[in-house]
Amino acid sequence: MYSRDDVKWMRRALSLARRGLGSTSPNPMVGAVIVNNGSLAGSGYHKKAGEAHAEVNAIADAGVLCRKSTLYVTLEPCCTFGRTPPCTDAILKAGISKVVIGCTDPNPLHAGKGIEILKNAGLEVVCGVEEEQCRRLNEPFFKWISTSMPFVLLKLAVTLDGHIATASGESRWITGEIARKRVQKLRMWADAVMVGGETVRKDKPSLTVREYPCAKQPRRLVASRKMTKDELALYMTGETPEIVAPDSKDAWLSLLQRLGAEKVTSLLIEGGGELAASALAAGIVDKVEMHMAPKILGGKNSRPCVGGPDPDSLNSALNLKDTTVFRLGQDICISGYL
Repeated sequence: MYSRDDVKWMRRALSLARRGLGSTSPNPMVGAVIVNNGSLAGSGYHKKAGEAHAEVNAIADAGVLCRKSTLYVTLEPCCTFGRTPPCTDAILKAGISKVVIGCTDPNPLHAGKGIEILKNAGLEVVCGVEEEQCRRLNEPFFKWISTSMPFVLLKLAVTLDGHIATASGESRWITGEIARKRVQKLRMWADAVMVGGETVRKDKPSLTVREYPCAKQPRRLVASRKMTKDELALYMTGETPEIVAPDSKDAWLSLLQRLGAEKVTSLLIEGGGELAASALAAGIVDKVEMHMAPKILGGKNSRPCVGGPDPDSLNSALNLKDTTVFRLGQDICISGYL
């Protein structure tokens, strides 16, 4: 069992972990705090792939106060040599007496083994504190490490009547500034961003992170069967994005398998409607995030947020689960899992 204090300190560790957004992939975001006699002794988070893990940074921050202290960490400590030594070794050497873990590591090299090492060394180990939040924090890593494919998030910006653009393709701007800043955060989260060729022609999107300091920019992918690199260069600056053409379930799966092998753990699909329809029909979307503006566009030829063939009945509708709703200024965000 765990206490209110356990929840309090784990939430602090989660807050620290989120500071690694955009810089830890393909590693997970992890935060850690060390508590001695009820007071914070040290804290740390995983700042960048290849650098020290959260536990090691927290131990360095706490110093001698590690002795007989409690470590709170959002993910099970690693127990193997990678680009850095095992965190279990550092924990034992520091003299920590208790470890509170948010969730176990899905990596087969570590899953449960780090916990076993700590218990066998005589440490008290508590698992599952704020487990759901700890898992959600790293849902791309969890999927990628277990399936070798990236987690796919479909983001759409729509009017109240379900449109993403006028009949001519005008779509700037459906949502407001706060929602657009949210998209910048999603691009920080993503290892790769994808849009359709028609979106490129109409919107000339950068698909880059501009609003926040970012350790790396996401890979840019354009889904089109007709667009050439020379044409693409007319609409998008910088290094030419990769052109892909996933037009079937097998093609989508092949693309995701290749991206996963290239250490892409998260893919953000930003539209348009036909690309959204293709991804949904292929069953490769894990989560949908819809930014809904309080606008009614109207027009039978205005472009729908999801295109594709007309369904025969409401039974064809895809149902979201575990939905959340929150405000983005005047806009509303609805998200859920498929």
